[in-house]
Amino acid sequence: MDHNITLISTIAAAFGLALVFGFIAEKIKVPALVGYLLAGIVISPNTPGYVGDIEIAAQLSEIGVMLLMFGVGLHFSLNDLLAVKRIAVPGAIVQMTVATVLGTIMAMSWGWTFGSGLVLGLSLSCASTVVLLQAIESRGLLESMNGRIAVGWLIVEDLVTVLILVLLPTFAVMLGGVDATADAANPWWMSIGITLLLVSVFIAIMLIVGRRFLPWLLLQVAGTGSRELFTLTVIASAICIAFIAAKLFNVSFALGAFFAGMVMRESHFSHRAAEESLPLRDAFSVLFFVSVGMLFDPRIFVDEPLQVLSVVGIIIIGKSLAALLLVLILRYPLNTALTVAASLGQIGEFSFILAGLGASLGLLSPQGMSLVLAGAIISIAFNPIAFGAVAPIRNWLLKYSALARKYENRDDPYAELPMNTESKFLQGQVVLVGYGHVGKRIGEGLMEHDIPFVVAEQKRELVQDLRKQGIKAVSGDAAEPSVLIQAHITNATMLIIATPDLFDMKSVVDTARTLNPEIEIVVHARTEDETILLRKDNIGTIFFEEEELAKNMTHHILNRFDSKTKTVSHKTV
Repeated sequence: MDHNITLISTIAAAFGLALVFGFIAEKIKVPALVGYLLAGIVISPNTPGYVGDIEIAAQLSEIGVMLLMFGVGLHFSLNDLLAVKRIAVPGAIVQMTVATVLGTIMAMSWGWTFGSGLVLGLSLSCASTVVLLQAIESRGLLESMNGRIAVGWLIVEDLVTVLILVLLPTFAVMLGGVDATADAANPWWMSIGITLLLVSVFIAIMLIVGRRFLPWLLLQVAGTGSRELFTLTVIASAICIAFIAAKLFNVSFALGAFFAGMVMRESHFSHRAAEESLPLRDAFSVLFFVSVGMLFDPRIFVDEPLQVLSVVGIIIIGKSLAALLLVLILRYPLNTALTVAASLGQIGEFSFILAGLGASLGLLSPQGMSLVLAGAIISIAFNPIAFGAVAPIRNWLLKYSALARKYENRDDPYAELPMNTESKFLQGQVVLVGYGHVGKRIGEGLMEHDIPFVVAEQKRELVQDLRKQGIKAVSGDAAEPSVLIQAHITNATMLIIATPDLFDMKSVVDTARTLNPEIEIVVHARTEDETILLRKDNIGTIFFEEEELAKNMTHHILNRFDSKTKTVSHKTV
């Protein structure tokens, strides 16, 4: 009987122990992911007691990888990446290169081959998206500029890692491993060409056919009103596309699932798809981390303590320092640099996927896999401490270091209007907070009628682009009085809050009225309840979320301006 229920016994042991250790981890303020890895160690062949079925766990972990990557694709936002591209793209690429080089050199100094060292270095170079999101969400940083930069940085790392997953099998033979995808009779350049051709065909099919078919399929299934059928459609799409990608195009399960999620994001039901699939994704993600833990040999701490310390040093110190210096070089404040450095001082799911692929290709030994896992467990456990230390370290540096104060208060060329700004943008102008979809439409309307305006926008890269277009803009959070002062709110005629993402709208309004009691205020509300609250606070003219929102706001604003004098008629709304 026992021989016939290994699947059930392995899943039961994995979930049960993951629950216990995950709960303990959360109680001691450590990410639950550490508990899941420990659960895998407990049922691994390397520890006494019950031993789970590694082959079954490996297949379950493959499903976990598919659903993890599907979730990454489902939440992948090109707009979020483009908003911070000038720091995220170069920062992530340089930081990954530094970590990879350090890991490779370190491994080769131990007598490892170049191929083994390269896989180890790559595994240490990519941080965990799961750990990062948990850390910044718990601290309320997700919608802040620092949080957006960290998330954008991780998106770039994820995309680079996906590319590595595609190319590594083809380069395996050159690196001293086994190419599991190509015919050994083919030269290496032909293998690479075939791989890239197949990947290109798969991506083209997904972007041309998949992005139309999957949204249409979700629409048809949603029309049935069956919740379980909708969930089944989402999960079946992820797993079936990943399987077909692997069998027909020699593309990894991970890449296939990633593109399945990315094209499904095009659907109006993508948010519902994410919610409906979340429980199953979470469950198989737990099994993935447990199965990874089953590959870990705790004896590595005794047999190779210096190697473990070296790996942890690269993850926590090397990667963090590289990120810190890169952010400062790109002229961002000290606080941003410290936050990004803390965010990247850990490794997680992509490191396990890379290390597992390297092991399957004969490039990474079991010892190397154990080193990656040891580094992950220690760095993830340490990550909350690193985040908690950001504020104390920043305060200490500002107190005792003149250089730190220089970097914290460095002149940002986009934080204030240029000295040669024309007077029409400094007197009687409109201050427009937010330049998203609604704000852009309003700005275009103002420009058509030659009404001067100044944009206050949190996204520094967007401000840079606006200035290149000749639009006057300042970078910063409008909830900070200094930002409105730099936009010359004291002499402005009207304040328009065109973003629904502003958390402290009342603070912006109070600051504006303190500096300019006569200013007229127009705001964009997100919900009916928010509209009621804003009216109780006597905020000003309020426009609720509706189809013609930008058009109606623009029409209202233009009605206040005389086309000749460019002044505002202060009538009661």
